[in-house]
Amino acid sequence: MDRRRKIIGYLVALLAALAQLPAAYTPATAAAPKPRAVRATVFKGRGFDTCEAPPLTTLRAWGTSQYRAVGVYFAGRARACPRQRYLSYDWLTGARDLGWKVLPLFVGSQSPCVKASNKRGFTIGSFPEDQGEDEGDEAVRKASALGIAQGSALYLDMEAYDIKDENCAGTTLAFVQSWTDTVYRRGYVPGFYSSAESGVRHMELARRAGADSLPEIMWFARWKVTPSTDKERSLSAGAWQPHRRIHQYAGDVSETHGGRKLTIDRNLIDAPVAVIE
Repeated sequence: MDRRRKIIGYLVALLAALAQLPAAYTPATAAAPKPRAVRATVFKGRGFDTCEAPPLTTLRAWGTSQYRAVGVYFAGRARACPRQRYLSYDWLTGARDLGWKVLPLFVGSQSPCVKASNKRGFTIGSFPEDQGEDEGDEAVRKASALGIAQGSALYLDMEAYDIKDENCAGTTLAFVQSWTDTVYRRGYVPGFYSSAESGVRHMELARRAGADSLPEIMWFARWKVTPSTDKERSLSAGAWQPHRRIHQYAGDVSETHGGRKLTIDRNLIDAPVAVIE
């Protein structure tokens, strides 16, 4: 445990230094993280995510919509909708057979300085590397049990947090890195969802500082702007490119297609999705 505490101390110091850098600063040696050697299926187009996976009859009705991908909250102790009545192997194969791509979201432990009050009972503890490894294992185990195969993207959902809190930011980064490494070692593609101005900006700052073990895909939430996977101002132009970005550009909106109504978040996708076998 002493080694882990030293690592956390280093990360805290690193984030403290980063806080002093101007927003446009990029070290000359910084480079976009390169995809690691795992197979992945990339989808480009529109998608939505919703708290509870809808029944297949709704997905069939929504075949008339612009969307062809659906985000599902398949596991994690901090899910807003832990009871997923329809989500199963049969649901996933049914969605696949209807022509839908799937974005699996894992809502595990949250940053100690998470902003949402309903997530504060699920924060990262004193040993973030151990916790990140345990929850990475959980994500892979539960994904596999549903028929989500190796080579699939799994997205860690980290709700908005205060990246200026140095101790908190260091703890959060250590957890994310450990989760990312664990998911990758098990043959999956580790992605990351967060607010563009908090978690995603934090990952970009860590990248600029030369940090390793960062997620392979950035899913950034920035609402009320023109949808674009290429023009996010929190990310350098060449970072997490090509085919490794998702823009959540609207949230908590209601749509009806084929007579079926859902409340959804809207996404523009150019990134890996699940492999359903």
